[in-house]
Amino acid sequence: MNTFPDDFIWGTATSSYQIEGGHDKDGKGPSIWDAFCTIPGKIYKGETGNVACDHYHRFREDIQLMKQMGVKAYRFSISWARILPTGKGQVNESGIQFYSDVIDELLKADIEPWITLYHWDLPLALQLEDDGWLGKPIIDYFAAYAKICFERFGDRCKNWITLNESWVVAILGYGQGVFAPGRVSNSEPYLAAHHLILAHAKAVHEYKNNFSHHGGQIGMTNNCDWREPLTDSEDDKAAAERALQFFVSWFADPIYKGDYPEVMKERLGERLPRFSKEEKVMIKGTSDFFGLNHYTTMLAAENHGIAKEQNVYGNGGISEDQNVDLSLDPSWKTTLMNWAVVPWGCTKLLHWIASRYDNPDIIITENGCAYPDELTNGQVNDRERLTFYKTYLQACQKAIDEGVKLKGYFAWSFMDNFEWASGYEKRFGLHYVDFETLKRTPKSSAKWFAKAIRSSSADV
Repeated sequence: MNTFPDDFIWGTATSSYQIEGGHDKDGKGPSIWDAFCTIPGKIYKGETGNVACDHYHRFREDIQLMKQMGVKAYRFSISWARILPTGKGQVNESGIQFYSDVIDELLKADIEPWITLYHWDLPLALQLEDDGWLGKPIIDYFAAYAKICFERFGDRCKNWITLNESWVVAILGYGQGVFAPGRVSNSEPYLAAHHLILAHAKAVHEYKNNFSHHGGQIGMTNNCDWREPLTDSEDDKAAAERALQFFVSWFADPIYKGDYPEVMKERLGERLPRFSKEEKVMIKGTSDFFGLNHYTTMLAAENHGIAKEQNVYGNGGISEDQNVDLSLDPSWKTTLMNWAVVPWGCTKLLHWIASRYDNPDIIITENGCAYPDELTNGQVNDRERLTFYKTYLQACQKAIDEGVKLKGYFAWSFMDNFEWASGYEKRFGLHYVDFETLKRTPKSSAKWFAKAIRSSSADV
């Protein structure tokens, strides 16, 4: 029976807007998601994160559920607007106290806190007054916000993630407009991404220069799905590689290599912003680990001039810039998100990252699946989710055995929550939450995950 290393990090993850609720409590300011959810037609059934899982009031109870599961680490995000209601200026001490209490409660339960500084819920004032991630002032605002968090929580939190899934912020928020702030453009995503990368780097330097005495680590989390060539043709192999570079190398290459991928510079021309020499130096090396959110795999093929309306925006970049068609193998099983369950794609992606970026420490900061859970006598028949976790953990084991420096795994998500544009319809949680009564109910996957991490084995 294969086992994970003794020091392997086992955890679950959430984000502030998806679970906290308390959207206007104790001085918190509005975020772009608070506003976006009020626009008719944007969110399934018009649902919001106003209450969500009520974690703001029930975090102690939630942390006890984590303790019962035996998780050793918990990745959560801080709501920027709860700390700085307008994104800048006066600190909201009630917000500071909330997160301080969460951290203390986690440490009391012997759970290591992993803080994500930004998981998409930008303070609304920064969007309205400074153009959000399109405006250059956001770089300094983010660094100033990060400094406050380092000052207030850094003595107890040693693990930091600056940004979660910048690709989603750029493409879904500023390209397709299906996520907040809801803009549609074929150029704004590249400008937003540029500022996200610079903001990340500036925050990391703030930490390294002024808070290194805490002995912590800091990095960025990027999302990436594996791209498997549709055929063995050189064109399809090149398309798959190009798709990966437009997806994750867009954000990782500047950090690990000092600039954007050549293929992006060649194809985008003036639409891709340029880093100055000083900025390249500032950005390069600003990650102590490679944070990876991974969920699925798609087939990639060269587009030979055949327009596909449904593929105007590909999952991994703007497809007219990539010239890549994406599809699924009909034999692959899919989740409720229509994401294919392809564990070997996870192994291949881990190897690809290790090869391109000189075998860095990798932490899977999200991996999970959504299925149509039904509660029966206080339990969920959760076999599909159990199979998903078991096979993906086996894929992780394989990569480790083959030399990939995978150091940790966070299951998405700790409990069912507000799943962005899908509202509460798509359930990813290890714990089931009845949103009418806000009653927590364990499901079998929570118990299985507890057994798996206690034995450090995917073969439970």
